[in-house]
Amino acid sequence: MGAIPDETQAILRSNGIVAYPTSTLPGLATLPTSEALDALFALKHRRADQPVSLGVASLQQAELFVEVPEFAHRLLAGFERGTLTLILDAHEPLDQRLGGHRVAVRVFAHPTALALAHSVGPVTATSANVAGTPPLHETEKAGLELGLPPHAVLPGNCPGGQGSTFLSIDKSVSSPAGYSVTIMREGVIPQSDVTSWMLKNH
Repeated sequence: MGAIPDETQAILRSNGIVAYPTSTLPGLATLPTSEALDALFALKHRRADQPVSLGVASLQQAELFVEVPEFAHRLLAGFERGTLTLILDAHEPLDQRLGGHRVAVRVFAHPTALALAHSVGPVTATSANVAGTPPLHETEKAGLELGLPPHAVLPGNCPGGQGSTFLSIDKSVSSPAGYSVTIMREGVIPQSDVTSWMLKNH
């Protein structure tokens, strides 16, 4: 997909919600504002103590909110784009629904998701479904099920499968790389691949 329609961008800039395709499952985008997060968590029936990730076009864009060490750039470069979500230190504490002091960041791979982040900046990256219900693979069907209007849905089919692997990146004086990596949720990238990368890139 090319440019994101102005009408869709306007929804986000007025603290609304937009469904969009990703390289795994349909996602729900809002800007990282308190009012928009209120709407998102209400729509998903999601508990406030279950933070959502931020999706970005690049790690450079993520630097608006989080500290991105050179190590994080090297780590992401070692794996297919969109397969890892990195938990990084926030410059200043964000809304607790975004993780507060520690924020999960995913660099998008899907062209529509990339165009969205390029157009409006970092957006939430959480699956387009009510908490506890199986996610759908078509963005239009997911948006319809959630009651979103057509102009709040960016069309696209998603391959499904496992989500991204969540890695917590922490400063570590004992690690040769200066950082430790802890797998918080194993997804499309197995723990063994992360361990192997660490052994080769310390």
